[in-house]
This record gives sequence, structure tokens and C-alpha cells, in this order.
Amino acid sequence: MVLWVKALHVVAVIAWMAGMLYLPRLFVYHADAPKGSALSETFKVMERRLLKAIVNPSMILVFVTGIALAFLTGYWQAPWLQAKFVLVLGLGGLHGYFARCVRAFAADANVRPAGFYRVMNEVPTVLMVLIVILAVVKPF
Repeated sequence: MVLWVKALHVVAVIAWMAGMLYLPRLFVYHADAPKGSALSETFKVMERRLLKAIVNPSMILVFVTGIALAFLTGYWQAPWLQAKFVLVLGLGGLHGYFARCVRAFAADANVRPAGFYRVMNEVPTVLMVLIVILAVVKPF
């Protein structure tokens, strides 16, 4: 059973990260699109569908399977897993921020330039690298 939960966890992580990497890239282009334009409206649909159909469900699945794995494997007390969990919570917070950005773009209320989202696009990558290192190397 542990291997099935782990496989589901890995699939959910891949889906979540795909969305977390793509969503801010959409924001980069959306920030440059004129408000009310057909292009802006297209980005609104893309952002909403990505968030609702992929990013939100996969994040929930990551947390459910991750917590299950922590207890099924007995690693829940391991310092590396606790550090990993803190980083995953940070990624979850970033997810919440991106959801707020989707709402701001949907209301034509975005005030951030494209450059801001270019930088934000790198944050999930940094968190992902640190999380993978902790999960694979288990340095402490």
C-alpha cells in the first residue's frame, strides 16, 4: 500500500509543480495584455481553469498523500521531513498567493508589472529543488 500512496504522491507533485510553474508564466504575459482585450480575457480563462482543474486538486492530493506517507513510513518524526514539510507549507502559501493573483487578474485589478511575475516564477523552482534534496538525500 505504501508504494501505491507514494506513486500517487509523486504524480500529484508533478501535476502541482507543473501548474505552479506555468501559472506565474501566464501572469507574465497577462500583465502586459491590455485590460479588457480579447487576449486578457483568454488569459483569465486559462488561469482560472489551470487553478481550478489542476493546481488546486493536485495540491490537496499532495498534502493528503504526503501526510499519509509520513505516518505509514514512520518518517513523521525525522528532522529532514519536518524541514521538508515547512518548505511544502511555503509552497502552499505561494499557491494561495497565486490564487489571489488569479482573482486580481479576473477583476482587472492587477497592479504588478510582468517583471514581478518573472521573479515569482522562480520561487516554486527553488522550493522544489530544496524539497527534492530533502526527500532524496535526507541530509539530517
